[in-house]
Amino acid sequence: MANSKRDLFLKRRLRVRNRLRKVNSGRLRLSVHRSNKNISAQLIDDVKGITLAAASSLEKDLGVVGKNNVEAAAKVGAAIAERAKAAGVEECYFDRGGFLFHGKVKALADAAREGGLKF
Repeated sequence: MANSKRDLFLKRRLRVRNRLRKVNSGRLRLSVHRSNKNISAQLIDDVKGITLAAASSLEKDLGVVGKNNVEAAAKVGAAIAERAKAAGVEECYFDRGGFLFHGKVKALADAAREGGLKF
């Protein structure tokens, strides 16, 4: 029986997240979500169950509304790094979900690293 693309994506996302959770227990998680039209990132504390910082390409302040390209991802990455510093966070682990670490996801991660986040 063939699996659908969605089922394969969900399996890959759980596999990545569970592997990261074992290695990085107690650290904050930088979770990335990419759709066809937008990209977003959240800094999540899984122990308390709260989101400390978030950034998205839907925000008008970033100037990339309606765009989903590498430049928009880099701006979102820089914004999440800035907001994480304001929240007092310097270290986290990068949860790419089921997305490949390539293109937009990689651009977001590189911009967050340049902004001062360590992962």
